[in-house]
Amino acid sequence: MEPIAFVLIKLSAINGLFYRCAGGKDRPVFHDIQKTCPQLSRLQEIYPIIRQEVEGLLITGISIPRYGDLDRAQYVISEGADPSKNWKIFVFNALGEKPEMSRRFCPRTAAILDEIPDVYQAFFSILDPGKSVPAHCAPYLGYLRYHLALKVPATNPPSIRIKDQHYTWKEGESILFDDSWEHEVYNRSDDLRVVLIVDVFRPMPFFARQVNRLAYLIGRFTYGKMIMKNLKLAQPPARIAETNGRGPGESREQLR
Repeated sequence: MEPIAFVLIKLSAINGLFYRCAGGKDRPVFHDIQKTCPQLSRLQEIYPIIRQEVEGLLITGISIPRYGDLDRAQYVISEGADPSKNWKIFVFNALGEKPEMSRRFCPRTAAILDEIPDVYQAFFSILDPGKSVPAHCAPYLGYLRYHLALKVPATNPPSIRIKDQHYTWKEGESILFDDSWEHEVYNRSDDLRVVLIVDVFRPMPFFARQVNRLAYLIGRFTYGKMIMKNLKLAQPPARIAETNGRGPGESREQLR
């Protein structure tokens, strides 16, 4: 049996377990942040600081890779539909692998993310003006997805459809949802849309939680390492001039 076929069969079996634990076809689209992972609320509380860091990041001109360059499985939704416009991601955490560059440029964001338990992955999601994302479903049911809107164009603000529900991003607001449901992004804006995405372990019964953690550990040494390798290929080493190790525009007081 081909390795990829073996992996898909195993993933299907695991997803079947998680699907039943999540409520099957009756599983909710949106989840209450305070009840599910209250520590995520800290991100919204420090939204102005995260916003400042992402703005500083964007003006540096460093190379931020396209999603499909880091994960070829995302190529179709990232670049296939409209290769002239980019969906870029700035990675903080890929199944426990934490790029040093994110900690240099956005130290406060990285520090707060380190305090949140059960993080699966985390990254800034950056859409070019007018970049939409076609309908798709997450391939794995082991996590829920958190969005904190950091930069949203005022004119024609982008929105997301999840199953049969629609949400328009608003700067400083956050949502937690199940992206195993079909979802897509509508974007006719004329400016960048930036969202902080944090995936956290889905709450499940004990046995399913242990299976999920085992899958996470395996994924760290496969998917996580792949992302780190591709990051090095797509993102050359950057210099932070005259900041003494701080990110752009970051003061000593902000790092405390």
